[in-house]
Amino acid sequence: MSAAAPAAKPTSAAKSDAAAAFARGLEGVIGGQTSVCSIEQDKLIYRGYEIHDLAAHATFEQVAFLLLEGHKPSADELARFKKEIVAERAIPASVAKFLTDAAPQLKAGTAVPMDVLRTAVGLLGHQDPDCQDNSAAANLRKSKRLLARIPTIIGHMQNAIDGRAFVQPDAALDHAANLLYMMTGRRPTTEEARVIDVSLILYAEHEFNASTFTCRVIAGTLSDLHGAVCGGIAALKGPLHGGANEMAMEMLKEIFASVGEAGIGTPKVDAWMEQAFASKRKLMGFGHRVYKNGDHRAGILHTLGRNLASRLGGTPGGLAATRWFDLGEQVQKIMLTKKNIHPNVDFPCGMTYFVMGIPVPQYTPIFVAARITGWCAHIMEQHADNRLIRPLSIYTGPAERRWNG
Repeated sequence: MSAAAPAAKPTSAAKSDAAAAFARGLEGVIGGQTSVCSIEQDKLIYRGYEIHDLAAHATFEQVAFLLLEGHKPSADELARFKKEIVAERAIPASVAKFLTDAAPQLKAGTAVPMDVLRTAVGLLGHQDPDCQDNSAAANLRKSKRLLARIPTIIGHMQNAIDGRAFVQPDAALDHAANLLYMMTGRRPTTEEARVIDVSLILYAEHEFNASTFTCRVIAGTLSDLHGAVCGGIAALKGPLHGGANEMAMEMLKEIFASVGEAGIGTPKVDAWMEQAFASKRKLMGFGHRVYKNGDHRAGILHTLGRNLASRLGGTPGGLAATRWFDLGEQVQKIMLTKKNIHPNVDFPCGMTYFVMGIPVPQYTPIFVAARITGWCAHIMEQHADNRLIRPLSIYTGPAERRWNG
């Protein structure tokens, strides 16, 4: 049987057509099909379920099952899924040792938690018996292991930074509560656990965002799931993507340092913002490539965070929890009034995690603990119906010329 003929190279006409459709940053370009998630101007939908519905009535474990296994779980299916995840929470001794060894670099700032998490996931791949198997069944098993173990990596990493013994997973705690417990050694209240649980639901999936698209590009080469997830982590690290929640909180801390508590609610904050506008500073936690009239998720998390803050006391920033929300709301109002730009989910996330005492450098790793479900769902979808993702480009270099002459 003769070999298939190679695909024809794009003609000049095809290139010309592609150039006519060019959009910088692929804005507005449809990059593929998916049954995992739909983003619309007034809705965010995970496999047919709208995000407000999920945030109000589902748990993160239920949403994780929905994304990974493709349908709403029955009570028996959920019990089986939770049992599987709890059983996989422990990490290999070699990965735990790596986290301990990385602590000095984390403290010195030569390493950051997202880089350490990326390497730890790569190490997990080396020891996963299914690592090189891209079958649907193997990918699902790997997805569940990563879902279970990423919170343990985050918890152990923070314990190593703080110089504490590792807090081991607690099988009696649900996914979100266990994540907080391993980071702090303190069992969260019911309200704290629910707030972090909802935040994980909100961050779990978001269609063809930069990190998910990265995962799909890697998976499209028929590379393995762990490798694709490592690429997703690297993409999510950037301040224009997942790192925005960290940068949003750092901005609020900077404003507070400048104006003081007495300046909250006064024109001093307006003056700080005007200076930021004048210097064309990018203010993180605002705006979105897809949502032009506001991020559906932001209001959900802001309300939960504000309600929790009203029951908390002081924070690591030396300010009452509610005052951080007072400041944040003033900044939001200025951005909306002066620039007509709405906050995205990263802005309330920064404040909410901060008043809960979560170290700012761990915000984006916690994002990974949620988005791992969406990433793996997309990787499995890509492997199941694959075509190599290979776009064209518009050449802007010099015209053809001779090397000798």
